[in-house]
Amino acid sequence: MKKFTDQEKIDLLTDIIAMKSVNENEIEVANYLKDLFNQYGIESQIIPVTDTRVNLVAEIGSGSPVIGISGHMDVVTPGNLDEWETDPFELVEKDGKLFGRGTNDMKGGLLNLAIAMIELKESQALTNGTLRFLATTGEEVGAAGSKKLYEEGYMDDVDYLWVAEPSVDVIIYSHKGSLNFKITSLGEAAHSSMPEKGYNAINPLMEYLLEVDKICNTDPRTNEILNRLVMSTTIIEGGSQVNSIPDKAVAQINCRTIPEFDNEEVIQIFQDLAKKYNEEKKSKIEVEVTMSLPSVFTTGQSKMIDLTKELAKKYFDKEVTVEGSTGVTDASNLLRDKGPDFPFMMFGPGETKMAHKVNEYVWKDFYLKFSDLYKDLILGLIEE
Repeated sequence: MKKFTDQEKIDLLTDIIAMKSVNENEIEVANYLKDLFNQYGIESQIIPVTDTRVNLVAEIGSGSPVIGISGHMDVVTPGNLDEWETDPFELVEKDGKLFGRGTNDMKGGLLNLAIAMIELKESQALTNGTLRFLATTGEEVGAAGSKKLYEEGYMDDVDYLWVAEPSVDVIIYSHKGSLNFKITSLGEAAHSSMPEKGYNAINPLMEYLLEVDKICNTDPRTNEILNRLVMSTTIIEGGSQVNSIPDKAVAQINCRTIPEFDNEEVIQIFQDLAKKYNEEKKSKIEVEVTMSLPSVFTTGQSKMIDLTKELAKKYFDKEVTVEGSTGVTDASNLLRDKGPDFPFMMFGPGETKMAHKVNEYVWKDFYLKFSDLYKDLILGLIEE
């Protein structure tokens, strides 16, 4: 019967931190996990998402309940390497922490799910029910992997889902949606001394951005858990030379949506306003939706969350709270057709505050213990 030692767990994390899956190359992580599962007789399937990117699904047990456990294989860019105290793609242990890009978000959580699954298989403790491991590609940008899993039916029969994103201090049961736009304004180039000979693409774009910002960010609708919608213009590009009238300007916008002011309504507002500008101001504004992930809103009332609170107290002597989040997870896709009573949570060994930061780390103690917590949780959920 396999029981991973602490050093083996560290070795596994060392291996996958070295894999530079910066929103690409998840296939290397998927192949590694597939080989790891194969060593213990667990069948897994690599599912192509694009020509170069894949998901991985593995399963043990049979029948109900079906427990979905999920994590993503990609990481964000390390950013400015000069700001790192260590090589971001080399696991370094220091002061009780494990440093490296993805230790926190979320290769540490992903491995804990895999380790728990292997040890349950080896111990034959999963006497009823099904455990389905869902490793996704591209969560950090676009969430194409979870969209593929949803579309291919991997969530159809799932009774519980948790995502092992970094959240050791709080159980997340609802979160905002995320909606990205690319707004392009087209004009006509001219010399800046003769602006009437052209059409400045920046001017209508600025007006459009201010108006749509006012519409969205002053809307009074509020969600009891997630608060209000938030819209932010985050990138603006326009012009190529200071003495030339720009013939093109582009802005990118992110909206964090709520059920009361959802993605479809926001998209319609953006499109209607562009139509108004194009008709009344003779602008040429184009709206492109580059990502649309709906909010996740559940009651948070479930056996899974109650048991997780007990286990957090047992393993870490923590009284964890249960809250909503402004962040987004793969659950936006995976739970598209689930209702508010569906048992969902985000809970993993990392800290939310460390996501995407330089000198990213996970506390060693949390990383080493979480697979045991997950095993106890799974066994608690399958009790008759």
